[in-house]
Amino acid sequence: MGPIRSAAGVTRARASRLALAALLALLPCTTLPAQALTDATLAAADSFVVRFETTRGPIDLMVRRHWAPLGALQLGRAVTDGYYDGAAFFRALRGFVVQWGIAADPALTARWRDRRIPDDPTTESNRRGTVTFASGGPGTRTVQLFVNLRDNGRLDAMGFPPIGEVVRGMDVVDALHTGYGEGAPAGRGPSQDRLTAEGEPYLAREFPQLDRIRTARIVQVFGGR
Repeated sequence: MGPIRSAAGVTRARASRLALAALLALLPCTTLPAQALTDATLAAADSFVVRFETTRGPIDLMVRRHWAPLGALQLGRAVTDGYYDGAAFFRALRGFVVQWGIAADPALTARWRDRRIPDDPTTESNRRGTVTFASGGPGTRTVQLFVNLRDNGRLDAMGFPPIGEVVRGMDVVDALHTGYGEGAPAGRGPSQDRLTAEGEPYLAREFPQLDRIRTARIVQVFGGR
């Protein structure tokens, strides 16, 4: 868990995020050349910005390598592969989290679902706006992510290290459809097993109001060699 910040520290951090959001708003909505986004480039970067163009608008995620280096590299690889294009925010729980990361194409899901990575230590808290890998236990992170809709500090001790934070578009995150609630069998939302097997046609047929990611691209890389 990260250090406890004073009120002045929190204010400075918020001001920094607002300034960064203003800067990112000026960035063009274009991807960096694929040949520039090698493992070496991503592993050496201090941070990089992933822009999710969604059905509600753009969301900019600042991925911070020093928070979770293994997770940051995994996300960079998946984005470069186009994994999240067309993926739905299939688990959206009002006042808790919004989760995504099962591909629209079952073949793409199958290609990535066993690419597990070791755990990173938790160095930052799961505060509102941070983005974290979902997992089913130690050593099981692959490509599913969630964004915290509130401060969820209780997740810190459960092995959920944030890899970055939304620096622009949190209003878009708050507007994502949450009407279906928890997934099956606990709730009436989508079944992850069926989504994994059937892909987008399953959601389009039974959960048409879910919001989706149109494209996910790395639009800026900071630091590194």
